[in-house]
Amino acid sequence: MNKGVLLAIASALVFSAMNALIKAASLTIPSAEIVFFRSIIGTVLVLLLMCQARVAFSTQGVPLLVLRGVFGALYLLAFVYTIAHIPLADAAILAYLSPFFVIVLSSLVLGERLPARAKFLLPLVLIGVGMVIDPFGFSAFNIYALAGVASAIFAAGASITIRHLSKSHHTYEIIFYFLATATVISAVLMKDEFVMPQGITWLYLIAIGVVSLLGQIFLTKAFTHENAAVVAVTRYIGLAFNILWGVIFWDEVPDWLTALGGTLIVVACIWLSWPAKAVKEPEKKKAYAG
Repeated sequence: MNKGVLLAIASALVFSAMNALIKAASLTIPSAEIVFFRSIIGTVLVLLLMCQARVAFSTQGVPLLVLRGVFGALYLLAFVYTIAHIPLADAAILAYLSPFFVIVLSSLVLGERLPARAKFLLPLVLIGVGMVIDPFGFSAFNIYALAGVASAIFAAGASITIRHLSKSHHTYEIIFYFLATATVISAVLMKDEFVMPQGITWLYLIAIGVVSLLGQIFLTKAFTHENAAVVAVTRYIGLAFNILWGVIFWDEVPDWLTALGGTLIVVACIWLSWPAKAVKEPEKKKAYAG
């Protein structure tokens, strides 16, 4: 198996473990406080990596770096809030909507042309979202599921800014602005509801910070060994990992509506994300993948 694919699978596994740790910590710790610990630990670690790699802070493009940080912070806050209140599988499915919103925002904000297949795939994604949120079941159709959709929108905004920043900024610097901004925003939000962690919760919070950075490194290295489309598709295996943790630790077995909606979302987002060139030149793609 290609090294890039293995790294993408590893990143999906690590991020799913982070989600499980977040859910475990959320039983006693507010969402904003989890984001704070996750971010401040990651900020310290990425600073150490920047020092080791001798990466200097840029004087150009700072506003866009801050904007990326804000989008990332809002994504993280919304995602953690979602994980804390709905089944892990549902939260993960909604988070995987980000490629859908990247396509939509790229068209609306950047003026990029929508791929031809988007005309029938975008409605398919919306149908899948409706199934996961389940508007017919009042207990499921609530602010928590909508926060999951919002997390995907913010993640898409972050992805678009990263697309531009990666041309002139080091990966570590981009990650630093994300984590530092999330630290500041979450610190403000948690000040009135801070809960002192006890016992094993400390281990959860520390592990969340370390594991999240490890997953980011695996993912970054995956993109250096394999093309973006293959990595993006491979990462969807993370959904299976999230379902597994939900079943093992919280007896969260997805119902048929969630399973069907999740399948529609994943298939449509993979198809949307796959470059048209790769579809038109199957023989070349096959040779590259082999």
